[in-house]
Amino acid sequence: MRRKQGPVGQIYSYLALRKAVGWIAILLPFVMMLGVWLIFGGRFTLYTISMYYYSGMRDVFVGALCAIGLFLFFYHGYDRWDDWLGNIAGFCVICIAWFPTSKMEPLDWKGTIHFIAAIVFFITLACFSLFLFTRKDKVPTPRKLQRNRIHITCGVLMAVCLASIMIYFQFFQENYPHTSFVFWAETVALEAFGVSWLTKGGVVLAD
Repeated sequence: MRRKQGPVGQIYSYLALRKAVGWIAILLPFVMMLGVWLIFGGRFTLYTISMYYYSGMRDVFVGALCAIGLFLFFYHGYDRWDDWLGNIAGFCVICIAWFPTSKMEPLDWKGTIHFIAAIVFFITLACFSLFLFTRKDKVPTPRKLQRNRIHITCGVLMAVCLASIMIYFQFFQENYPHTSFVFWAETVALEAFGVSWLTKGGVVLAD
């Protein structure tokens, strides 16, 4: 018979999931870079993080994304909005893993799904940081207000990175097809995502 968790156990589960999601997001770009460079002798940075699917680090890339997706599916916040956004983000990141980006332009149907899922994924994560993680208690503590500033900064960074990527694809990709701009914009967005979730998980500025 499965033992039912109490409120304290649930809180620790939420914190553990937030920490796990945060650390995977923060480490993913650097693990990809170092793995391809040190183990497989490839280019240090590729054009996008998704392009590592076609490198020797494919299994690590897909495994990390699937882990984030499963953690987000199992994550249950304080209300239905937490649950819904977690499920949407989890579904999108699984799509990112299972439908790889197109290796060459133009996008095929899998690449289109990948691209749309990535956009929705980052929008959802920005919403977590800007709107859900910043909800104030009746009497917020000074630490809570400090954490909110971190969440807002991370949410804005994710939104700016996503907008920058869209602008690049719309106006600059044709003239600068081999730049690693998208890779670094995605990396900054993932770092912001990870920091925000680690902050919510109690690693940063805990009470």
